[in-house]
Amino acid sequence: MRAIWNNTVVAESNDTVVVENNHYFPPESIKREFFEDSIAGTTCPWKGRASYYSLRVNGELNKDAAWYYPEPKEAAEQIKGRVAFWKGVQVVL
Repeated sequence: MRAIWNNTVVAESNDTVVVENNHYFPPESIKREFFEDSIAGTTCPWKGRASYYSLRVNGELNKDAAWYYPEPKEAAEQIKGRVAFWKGVQVVL
């Protein structure tokens, strides 16, 4: 799977975990040069507290376009530290 934004591959892996129709990429598969820490956070009743990254590609910012669960609840342990995308990021084969 590849995650693409602004015509640039920001993550690529053959080892994604699908939860609620989102592909969660392993942390080592993301291209860190495009990721910036965000102060955003949300809480899911069964997964726990999510943290966010913004993407910066070719001078353009996609705020809070990726999220991950650093310490998920037990039911979501399989996505611990993995990164998922939204806000126009295409996830394709």
